[in-house]
Amino acid sequence: MRRRGAATLLMVSMAASLLAGCGAKESSQPTTAAVQDTKAAESKTAESKTAEKEETEKAAEATVFPKGTVTFYMNGNPQYRQQYFETWLDNHRDIAPEVSVEFVQVESNADAREKITMTSLAGAVEDLPDAVFLDRLNLMDLVQAGLLVDETGFLEPFVEKMVDGAVTDGMVSGRMYGLPDSVRPQLLMYNKEIFDKYGVDPEQMSTMDGYIEAGRQLKEKSSGEVYLSWIGSNNMTWKCWGRRGLMPQANAKVWDDDGNVIIGSDEGTKTALGALDTMYSEGLLMRVEMYDPALYDAVNSQKIATFDIGAYWDEFMRQNCQAVAGQWRIMSAPVFDGAGRAGAPVSSYLCVLEKGKDGVYKELVEQMWKDFTFDKESKEAWVKSMEEQNAPYTNPISLELLEDDFWKEPSDYYGGQSFREWEALTLKNGADNMVVTPQDAEGDEIISAEIEKYVAGDQTMEEAIANMDKNLKAKIGKAEIVK
Repeated sequence: MRRRGAATLLMVSMAASLLAGCGAKESSQPTTAAVQDTKAAESKTAESKTAEKEETEKAAEATVFPKGTVTFYMNGNPQYRQQYFETWLDNHRDIAPEVSVEFVQVESNADAREKITMTSLAGAVEDLPDAVFLDRLNLMDLVQAGLLVDETGFLEPFVEKMVDGAVTDGMVSGRMYGLPDSVRPQLLMYNKEIFDKYGVDPEQMSTMDGYIEAGRQLKEKSSGEVYLSWIGSNNMTWKCWGRRGLMPQANAKVWDDDGNVIIGSDEGTKTALGALDTMYSEGLLMRVEMYDPALYDAVNSQKIATFDIGAYWDEFMRQNCQAVAGQWRIMSAPVFDGAGRAGAPVSSYLCVLEKGKDGVYKELVEQMWKDFTFDKESKEAWVKSMEEQNAPYTNPISLELLEDDFWKEPSDYYGGQSFREWEALTLKNGADNMVVTPQDAEGDEIISAEIEKYVAGDQTMEEAIANMDKNLKAKIGKAEIVK
């Protein structure tokens, strides 16, 4: 306030001097002196601001975090992400001389949310992790419980530096609660050797009708030996084929804009689940569970030709299906006529827990996230290590990093095609994700149960959709639409 007041006073003095000089036609010497004084004052002010900025930056850099362990909750293969943060800490012992990192594996995002909620309800704040990796549904639940740090102020300077929509699913009521970790597209993986063997053109799979037709041709020409893809009897069918795949691709909806159940009358739902019904009823989908060894065996023996699925499937293919390495290729997910959009991206967020006085590692987690997201050297070194271990990693969300040739290098697993480059390319023309409400955790269970009965042969798809509608209305009634 003092500097601002001094600057205002100086401007008034300058204006008075200039007006006096014009009116009295006095010598220019006093005016020149005034200007020189002004420049000197401005220079000192600028120097002061620069010095203040440097002091602030030095103070931030000089922050030494207390001895202890930074704890993360994460599902999947958290041990590989832990390797990056362990290396990061080793390289930053000036600010974290006695800090270690621990990744606790959880079964799912929902499992992480439940553990955090129960710990909080028990009043054991000190036992909460420092951060957790979440999707939108579980992030929103913890935000409503007041358990996540509002990262809006920290994130705002970085939004324009990340891929479109990176922060979107991490926002609740206009505030940013999730540090974007990954934005991975829906894409189509296909075994080129199978298509070549049976003379089926993969280019036709750019549309959903063409995709289904390719499955029919493969079935006929292989005498039923080759399936277009898979279908399971558990909740993974709804999760992979439904919520993340066919439903967004067909612009399908469970709720209307006011939260009313409309899945039973929604034309997009009929189109999406109707396509799944066509593929399954015509015998184009092998009945096998996702992540089951039998699924990997089918891939390795060239029984399954494609996966219309999220890019995350790459890590499971590379880890479990080396017998067909070099045979697989990538293309954009098929689009429905009329909708014209590929699959919706799947976003993941690193969220800092609100721990009050126990949240001593908030700024440290933010610094670690910033380097993982934008630092070229450390990110590439980690990715190379992951490739040596045949371990999972994701494309960067930094626009600058994505332009680097490193993220366009060819992959032997995909026959020289660059999986990294195609992962970025298939983000284009992605469908919008389905609206997520606080009731969707329960809603997904209701919907999935009907899909499971359909797969088991206990009801038709039309009956399944009707029962979804009926049970959602009876058990939930109306969803809360949170912007």
